[in-house]
Amino acid sequence: MLVGTAPPGAAPGGWPGWAFWSVLCATPIALRRAAPWPAVMLAVPIFVASVLADAAPVTIGATLCLLTYTTAALLPLRQAALAAVAVWGPALTVALAEPPQSNSSEPSPAYLVFTQVLLALVCFFVGRTVHARRATILALEERARVAEENQRSLADQAVADERRRIARELHDVVAHHVSVMGVLATGARRVLSRDPAATDGALGTIEETSRTTLRELRRLLDVLRTDAEPAAELSPQPGLAGIEALVEQVREAGLPVTLRVDGTPGPLDPGVALTVFRIVQEALTNTLKHAGAATAQVRLSFGVYWLIVEVADTGRGPAPESGRLGHGLVGMRERMALYGGTLRTGPRPGGGYRVYAKMPMEQLGAPINKGAA
Repeated sequence: MLVGTAPPGAAPGGWPGWAFWSVLCATPIALRRAAPWPAVMLAVPIFVASVLADAAPVTIGATLCLLTYTTAALLPLRQAALAAVAVWGPALTVALAEPPQSNSSEPSPAYLVFTQVLLALVCFFVGRTVHARRATILALEERARVAEENQRSLADQAVADERRRIARELHDVVAHHVSVMGVLATGARRVLSRDPAATDGALGTIEETSRTTLRELRRLLDVLRTDAEPAAELSPQPGLAGIEALVEQVREAGLPVTLRVDGTPGPLDPGVALTVFRIVQEALTNTLKHAGAATAQVRLSFGVYWLIVEVADTGRGPAPESGRLGHGLVGMRERMALYGGTLRTGPRPGGGYRVYAKMPMEQLGAPINKGAA
């Protein structure tokens, strides 16, 4: 209950005057969110004028409560406290100035001050609670945004690292082809006058090797970066022949694996063979890490137009990590994109996990054999 509130009939001017003061006292409510301080500055003189006119309507109480809550929810602590004092100061002053009531049924000035202070504190602390909650939500949104940016940076870094690794491996393949061409050219020059047939065969091999080298160079340029590269390892890069040994190693590690080859492997570029090996290696490594007690199958299919690599297991698969993409999957997808292929990974029907890679033969340096399976 606020001091100075009066029934409609007791207000100056009767009902029209009461309606006028009710609307006037409620005017600051419309400004409280867009302009909290102007609303406070407007509410104080309106309240004082209504008290002087002896026509304080009930809307003044709602105005003071809403202004206290809104300023506490929107403004910093010191400004919110100052606004609350500005809003409730005149009301408390009027309550203290009230003379003692001779009628015992009327509330005393002390009771009016107590109720108004309590009402002001409740509105103020509810507003501060809302302010703290909004600040917490904003902080969580900012942390989520920063985490998303960090995740994107990590993914970009993983792609860049894998591209550099692929570039170093392709450099080894190109260097090998160039060395072979040099040796063949030297031998052809030495036997040119004595054995033209041998020279013709050597030149044919040089021609095919040079084409393979050019293809690998184009792929190398696609992934090469301008920053300095560390020295690559000099050990030979694995290929199709190393898959059988890899499967045997995985068996010895405790995972039953079967290898199935459909079709006849034709001549492939060394980079393609290396990509096939890396995909099988990464898939089996993930199976060892995540599948648990399971079995796995590796299938290589050499068709007329497509080379298919499939690694499937019967385990539980990797645990979901909020859409996080591991470096291994990034590397496999980068390799497949380099050779114009596609990669699909995910759970398979009936349980387990599958890695399925498909590459077009025409982009792999392998001749198209219409009679192949």
